[in-house]
Amino acid sequence: MSAENTSPPTEDYRSQERPTWCPGCGDFGVLSAVHGALSQLAIPPEKVVAISGIGCSSRFPFFLSTYGIHGLHGRTMPITTGVRAAGRDLHVFTVGGDGDAFAIGGGHLLHAARRNLDITYLVMDNSVYGLTKGQASPTSALGYATKTSPTGTTDIPLNPLMLAMVAGASFVGRAFSGRPKELTRMIVEAARHPGFALIDIFSPCPTFNKVNTFKSYREEVADLPEDHDPTDLMQAMNRAACESPRYLGVLYRIQRPTFLQQLERLKTGTEADRPRLMEDLFDEMR
Repeated sequence: MSAENTSPPTEDYRSQERPTWCPGCGDFGVLSAVHGALSQLAIPPEKVVAISGIGCSSRFPFFLSTYGIHGLHGRTMPITTGVRAAGRDLHVFTVGGDGDAFAIGGGHLLHAARRNLDITYLVMDNSVYGLTKGQASPTSALGYATKTSPTGTTDIPLNPLMLAMVAGASFVGRAFSGRPKELTRMIVEAARHPGFALIDIFSPCPTFNKVNTFKSYREEVADLPEDHDPTDLMQAMNRAACESPRYLGVLYRIQRPTFLQQLERLKTGTEADRPRLMEDLFDEMR
């Protein structure tokens, strides 16, 4: 019997809460892709934890019939790190928007990536603060005009893919919620990857962002060339930096020890190899 026939139905991962996003929001496509990916992965719902911060996309855990934590704005990584260290048999999906991930949560993102925390991080990137009525976000284009920046933002946009790679993420991909089948496949790949897997997802906001739309993304994006080597960091960086076209796919993927594997190594050395406990240090200072 094929794996498809033995996969649990997507309904097993859907909660009874109805999504509260605006009609036409790209996050609907991301939610559908996550339901499909969990079904393909056949992970029992009780072994899945979805962790979010604050924002439109951070409502995500309410729409999954799994464990979920709706945390503080920008503080998903500290929560995720604790859950990952304590629940080692759990599959952790961290979700949020570009503001939550790259602005207030940017500092935490860097350290989770360099530690190679074994999680799947889905960032629904709409280049705007939708929940607070449309301010420019870290990924808004230079000159993007809003009510709080009527003459256009003067900040150059942050490149999430390059940031993640420089920080040490071992899996970095870009997807588009308008291509749910491709997004589903990438989420499955990311979830199976041992280490920090970040997927930056173009997820249009039809209410507050009239620039980055489904139509504009369809005209701008392209699949990575067939000869792309995801183990080549410089090639991945160059293609992440490319603005025309904006490449979709797994740009970078390598294997290196994960956060939990490093913790396990601390238990296998001699006493002299192990870090001293804080209690020991305090005893010496008394």
